[in-house]
Amino acid sequence: MGVTVEICVDGPDGLAAAIAGGAGRIELCAALSLGGLTPTPGLMRIAAKAPIPVYAMIRPRDGDFVYSPAELDQMRRDIDAVRAAGLVGIVIGACEPRGRLDAGALFHLLSHAAGLGATLHRAFDAAPDPLEAIDLAASLGFERILTAGGAGPAAEALPRLADYARHAGERISLMPGGGVRAGNATQILAATGAREIHASCRTGARDEAEAAVRLGFAHSASSPTTSESEVAALVAAVRTFELG
Repeated sequence: MGVTVEICVDGPDGLAAAIAGGAGRIELCAALSLGGLTPTPGLMRIAAKAPIPVYAMIRPRDGDFVYSPAELDQMRRDIDAVRAAGLVGIVIGACEPRGRLDAGALFHLLSHAAGLGATLHRAFDAAPDPLEAIDLAASLGFERILTAGGAGPAAEALPRLADYARHAGERISLMPGGGVRAGNATQILAATGAREIHASCRTGARDEAEAAVRLGFAHSASSPTTSESEVAALVAAVRTFELG
């Protein structure tokens, strides 16, 4: 089985670029500038037509991953929207105030998402005991954990990621993400033995209207966007690695 290249996108143009570049799976979000939030139902319906699997982010707001009962109710309703749109999975995470994974919240969210695939997002990287978090994620039925091995880029945490992968074994997949690009993907895969890798490839630029910048709706004259050529370069690097 080959290495799956997952690309996170936050709009229909990024989705099209990722698919054209050869992505094997999509993490569908809104507002990647905020770390990724729940995509709109409209974007979910567009993504459901993709020829590759699409997992939707379930994150109701930016900031931490400590959710109130009302926010958890919102997340359950967003999971309903994912199912209604016909997507294959969700990307979720929830923490206690000190960073430990919130086992109760995750159990109830995953129970509500029965039949959908599930990725544990980088809320994992807030856990004070990552090995305990891996055990919990595996026991809850997550398919994979997205992790950079901490706060920095994945390429700077290779020994830690390798330790995580050894601890996980065959119970759950470890998917490195965070600063992944064509130039370092081979190094990351070789060090960790990962069979999945995650990137944004947002090296393109979309020009913002001058009025939007002046009014404060855009922070600069251009915004990053998914680059088809960068996705293709990452996919090519991964395929070269597979060939040895």
